[in-house]
Amino acid sequence: MENRTFYNEILIDHNQHPGHKRELPDANLILEGINPSCGDDIFLHLKVENDTIVDGSFVGDGCAISQASADMMLDLVIGKSKDEALHLADLFRRMIHGEITEDELDELEEAGALQDIAHMPARVKCAMLGWRTMKEMIEQE
Repeated sequence: MENRTFYNEILIDHNQHPGHKRELPDANLILEGINPSCGDDIFLHLKVENDTIVDGSFVGDGCAISQASADMMLDLVIGKSKDEALHLADLFRRMIHGEITEDELDELEEAGALQDIAHMPARVKCAMLGWRTMKEMIEQE
């Protein structure tokens, strides 16, 4: 029960007070991510310099899970190299599918609070939207 409360607090905080939900005028990578099954729609903005994500933001609409997950993702990847961001995206995907070790889970910091999404199949795409969009964006560059 304590983990559920922790999960709810983190999710609510990132949904109601997202630190990265804003325009980013100097972004050099922008990609729209859509979850057609529920209507979540975000535009992810990244500013990448010398292979490092130096800033990031998102705008758009969606459920609490998609919005909070995108915000947590940006907390993690800003300041990281593109390869490190892809590694974190892979860890997040594996966590959502229940295929992660405790040590790997620690790398995801607050985003690890979304681990229970694995038990809610209808919400997996919501949680993955920002991560999938970032991965696609970096791989297209």
